[in-house]
Amino acid sequence: MVKEMNAMHKNNVWELVSLPADRQAVGCKWVFKRETGSDGTVICYKARLVAQGYTQQQGFDYDETFALVIRFESIRSLVAIAVQKNLRLHQLDCTSALLNGNLEEDIYMKQPEGFGVKGKEHLVCKLKQSLYGLRQSPRCWNGVLHKHLQDLGFQQSNSDP
Repeated sequence: MVKEMNAMHKNNVWELVSLPADRQAVGCKWVFKRETGSDGTVICYKARLVAQGYTQQQGFDYDETFALVIRFESIRSLVAIAVQKNLRLHQLDCTSALLNGNLEEDIYMKQPEGFGVKGKEHLVCKLKQSLYGLRQSPRCWNGVLHKHLQDLGFQQSNSDP
């Protein structure tokens, strides 16, 4: 949990503010996962803080949620071209990816249980970045990734936008 909170602070995901009278704060909760090896032994334990996005109201807390996903046919075409031209393919994982998405809406969240700031328990987290569990988080991350790829010179496909 400490590692996850450190990632939140490092990515400047929120700031503590007073909740505006006309707004409602979404809750948050911890989701725990145990990773095991092939022999069943525990490798590590993970904790992730997620917003309770199911309490968000469309048109108020978010508008768009759609995020583009590549079609399977496009992946097959890419692999076929790589094989034909004897090219290597690489993949990568963007750790804490959704924490890098830029929110367009003002979202307020209750402070995480067990990590409330002493003397500031009455304040809420105003999210500056997207967070796991928010309905718009995948779309926010997609926007950041799209811009970065364009800046690197990649172009969006017309047949699979």
